[in-house]
Amino acid sequence: MSDLISTPDYRPRALRLWLFAVAAMIFLTLAIGGATRLTVSGLSIVEWKPVTGVLPPVSEPAWQAEFEKYKEIPQYRELNRGMQLDQFKVIYYWEWSHRVLARLTGAVFLLPFLFFLWRGWIPPGLRLRLWTIFAAGALLGVVGWWMVSSGLAGSTLTKVSQYRLAFHMTFACAIYAAVLWTAQQIVPRRPSDAPGLLRLGALALAALLLVQIYLGALVAGLDAGLKYNTWPTIDGEWIPSLDRLLFISPLWRNLFENDLVVQINHRMLADGIWALALLQVYAAWRLRSELRGAVVLAVLVTLQAALGIVTLLYEAPLGLALAHQVAAIVVLTYAVVYAERLTHHALQLPRTAAVAA
Repeated sequence: MSDLISTPDYRPRALRLWLFAVAAMIFLTLAIGGATRLTVSGLSIVEWKPVTGVLPPVSEPAWQAEFEKYKEIPQYRELNRGMQLDQFKVIYYWEWSHRVLARLTGAVFLLPFLFFLWRGWIPPGLRLRLWTIFAAGALLGVVGWWMVSSGLAGSTLTKVSQYRLAFHMTFACAIYAAVLWTAQQIVPRRPSDAPGLLRLGALALAALLLVQIYLGALVAGLDAGLKYNTWPTIDGEWIPSLDRLLFISPLWRNLFENDLVVQINHRMLADGIWALALLQVYAAWRLRSELRGAVVLAVLVTLQAALGIVTLLYEAPLGLALAHQVAAIVVLTYAVVYAERLTHHALQLPRTAAVAA
């Protein structure tokens, strides 16, 4: 990170407060997005209007017009036929809140960023990374509409594609991790002296948690959490028969479209992450380094796994399912902070920057 600090006008305190604020807004957007998905609200707004869509309908005729548009898509015809306007308003506001908060997050990123650039507070080595994060965020908005469009008029789906849902969710979490990592790097402190084994373990845990979030989104997209609601067995079986695991052709599609395989993969990776977190604790204890952080991460992983099991056994009620998703982001948050701390490089701050920090 030291190569990023090359301007006497560097203002680390302002930059890190800004990035932490952006990260907090992304966290909230992810949580509301989860609620939008779980309340089956994501297809309630059938048009993408990045500017004019900021305002919701303000009159009864306007509300009725939006409702009529919703009636044209398969979800209404097959799942929600007979829905009343007041019920439609509830699901509409969930999706509207998610979209507006996402746009507001983009503004909170871009406007201070441009101001900091104008004042010369951002070192050249950091500018490209921040522009890349902003571009990724803009692309995420396009991906979000691409996801929603999979369930609109002309589609045979009554919900969004699980492929697109999982990509959208994981991409958003990756952007969140990048913002959080960058904010942590700006915090001036001594370089980490953690052994290489612990650094590798921390990075592996953060990466695997992103993969697990992808698998969890597939579970959500297929409503796989409403099935096979036993643990540790799956409907009384330790290993389901091949005719249940591999009945979709070509075989690779079972990884993404077979709800049984998707749930098994989510369970197995959860077991693997939990085991790796415990190994990280053991390694930290043996190496006498970063033990507290490893223990905290292992506890968080354990609690999240337990919450996932309870959610499964109770057939994914809204409260538990949303708590499970939000907890996943909490675990990812700590994993990113922990991994950055173990791999942190020295910040060679200019004298003026050190004072500003």
